[in-house]
Amino acid sequence: MNGDPSRLARAIGHRFQRLPLLSQALTHRSAAAENNERLEFLGDALLGFVIAEALWGRFPDADEGRLSRLRATLVKKASLARVARGLELGDYLSLGAGELRTGGHARDSILADAMEAVFAAVFLDRGFDAAREVILSLFREPLDRVVAQGATKDPKTRLQERLQAEKRPLPAYDVLDVSGSQHDQSFLVRC
Repeated sequence: MNGDPSRLARAIGHRFQRLPLLSQALTHRSAAAENNERLEFLGDALLGFVIAEALWGRFPDADEGRLSRLRATLVKKASLARVARGLELGDYLSLGAGELRTGGHARDSILADAMEAVFAAVFLDRGFDAAREVILSLFREPLDRVVAQGATKDPKTRLQERLQAEKRPLPAYDVLDVSGSQHDQSFLVRC
């Protein structure tokens, strides 16, 4: 770990009563047996709920499908990694030798997982209201952007809805190519 965790705590606007929780949230499984995996699990649930609640309040006329799409645009690996990079979270991570050699401190999946673990650490340290405050503070700009733009549906959904509106049959899809790592794949599909 390169950075002082108390500096990160100040950056997220939380004063930890139990700083070891933050240290655990920043510890990858490659570095120690006591790591951030369980905290990540809890943080993921917290983040999903807090963002869902915020969207519920900001989009009073949206149906469940639209709210789910809005939440999905915010609560995903790339969004979490972007927030983590803004905090320079990678500088605070404790990684094993292999992850250090392969640039784990900059990998989206590791950053996103650690960000979720930090949310859980805040929750365990000071409760739900503190975690909610930190999450909403860090997601203020992304939330505002989603509210300003609204959520666009993915291309497949838009195509299917258009075809249904025109009373045409739904298309068949063929996967032509799969590329990328197992956790960050891209698909080339023919419709």
